[in-house]
Amino acid sequence: MKCRKCQNKASVHMRQHKLALCKEHYLEWVPEQTERFIKKYQMFTREEKILVAVSGGKDSLSLWDILMQLGYQADGLYLGLGIDGGIGYSHESQRLSEKFANEHNLKLHVVDIEKEYGQSIPMLAESSHRGYGKPCAVCGLAKRHEMNRIARDLGYDVLATGHNLDDEAAVLFGNTLSWASEYLLRQGPVLPEADGLARKVKPLCRFYEREMTAYALLSGIEYIYEECPFAEGSQSIFYKETLNQLETTRPGAKLTFYLKFLEARKSGELFIEKNVKQGLLHACPKCGQPTSTPDLCSFCRMVEKANVKTE
Repeated sequence: MKCRKCQNKASVHMRQHKLALCKEHYLEWVPEQTERFIKKYQMFTREEKILVAVSGGKDSLSLWDILMQLGYQADGLYLGLGIDGGIGYSHESQRLSEKFANEHNLKLHVVDIEKEYGQSIPMLAESSHRGYGKPCAVCGLAKRHEMNRIARDLGYDVLATGHNLDDEAAVLFGNTLSWASEYLLRQGPVLPEADGLARKVKPLCRFYEREMTAYALLSGIEYIYEECPFAEGSQSIFYKETLNQLETTRPGAKLTFYLKFLEARKSGELFIEKNVKQGLLHACPKCGQPTSTPDLCSFCRMVEKANVKTE
């Protein structure tokens, strides 16, 4: 297989795009496409300050690398979750995130959940019914709360995450199966800012996971290969595996599924919009972040409950 641009031996073959590229041109193509998606979905401008949520994984570190190459003002945020799993998962993730920041002379904010709130994610999950024995729901709640808090408190205009197409298609698939109207309406490349809520963007939302793996490897980015120890057996992985089977026989199926959804949502063809009422938000009396619950936000209630149990 030859590179379409220079006819040298291709390093990456993308069946869904009917495109093959050598290392040099692939490392040009990914940032070019990212810039195109940023402009297409009006994610942010070069004048705005961007906070990139980094986990030590291939997607978030690659996103930070790409934004740096494109000349955007992007700092990083690493959340220490206190997850070990016998492999020192959080410790290694933090080490790789700090290594990348130091090598590229970038600013990285590090927030340790246990130091901030007295409870790690596994500890919070153990004290909460949300996790049902697994910390995934608790982890998601904590990350959303802390990412928004840091972005707000430090004056960033936008929060960027490294969600790729496989992530987005799996979420869309799950929400469609359960017809989760509220979540379907919120899914997209951009979640606009609101009172107390930072704008959230996903510049990698149209790249396959395989494409981002290739970018990280060809760029020489060192990242954590292990999945989160608590992800095994999760619904999201099951949905990804199911969609991968479809993609094998129908290259481009995941991209088509996601893009057709975005088109339907933009054109107002999703009839669920008429049936979903937007909840009224008010400031949580403890942390000040927006919440639709009558008193404390879900995160503060979870932390308060966990701390009471450990007293």
